[in-house]
Amino acid sequence: MNTMKEILNHLIEYKTLDKQTARGVLTELANGKYNESQMAAFLTVFMMRNITVEELEGFRDAMLDLCLKIDLSGYDAMDLCGTGGDGKDTFNISTLSSFVVAGAGQNVAKHGNNGVSSICGSSNLLASFGYEFSNDESKLKSDLDRSGICFLHAPLFHPAMKNIAPIRRDLGVKTFFNMLGPMVNPSFPDKQIVGVFNLELARLYGYLYQQTTKKFSIVHALDGYDEISLTGAFKSISNQGEEILEPADLGLNVYLESELAGGSTIEESAKIFYSILDGKGTAAQKDAVCANAGFALFTSGNANSPEEGVGLAKESLASGKAMKAFKDLLDKPVVLNMNM
Repeated sequence: MNTMKEILNHLIEYKTLDKQTARGVLTELANGKYNESQMAAFLTVFMMRNITVEELEGFRDAMLDLCLKIDLSGYDAMDLCGTGGDGKDTFNISTLSSFVVAGAGQNVAKHGNNGVSSICGSSNLLASFGYEFSNDESKLKSDLDRSGICFLHAPLFHPAMKNIAPIRRDLGVKTFFNMLGPMVNPSFPDKQIVGVFNLELARLYGYLYQQTTKKFSIVHALDGYDEISLTGAFKSISNQGEEILEPADLGLNVYLESELAGGSTIEESAKIFYSILDGKGTAAQKDAVCANAGFALFTSGNANSPEEGVGLAKESLASGKAMKAFKDLLDKPVVLNMNM
């Protein structure tokens, strides 16, 4: 199978791709071998059915082969990222959690992108504050030295994806590239917490991450969030096994979905983000951030339990250390666009 026509016929007959074929197709897709209609059809197939572990592994390997690799091994940095695509339009929980974790003393190499199925991805958010993306290793190391966090804007490290970006944007719905995002951090972090949008994907991720040496946690809120939402129970799959936890297990309350709403524009999202980082968020907002940051600190070995991690996260947020990490990363005065 080497032409896209053959591949599409194979998939339309409800057959799946083996790992090598998946890897080959994505490599050729990235290299511009197929036209836009073929690429859109290929992406659409995987919206209609679940992806297999072999397909996901093949796509991941192709992305990692093609990416611009960056060596941050001296920093013991971790990544916090969700797949997106849960359709919940929450505020930027994992981005906020990243600064809280950095403020608590755990270095972070955050992999992020512009929103595809949401209004404001982590890249949209940071760009709105004037942060300039870079794939220069010395700049990223200098960011880490200064603030404990660096930001890896996916398109700069996955140049091969420029062919697919306009199609993803035009489709405007989650594709398997949402599933791949957390797996293809170009700094290859040894520690990671990943939020995923359904249990099927949590199981696939669990299987693939168990084949690595990473310290990891994969989380999924049972009511559909790709993060710990505190709106109910959530599932965790980690090096320690699988468990279902309640907000009370983190020493936190249960909140309503409406209390996690994000902004309807990038400017509104930035305002919410800054307000929470500044300690002015609601109890629901601050607790949701500290739940995810705390679980990350537990995953990375900085805390002996999720509840202890939440305590460290609350201290980072309340003391202003999380805000300091953000301001140190920007390395310029913060300007909020108030024209709303």
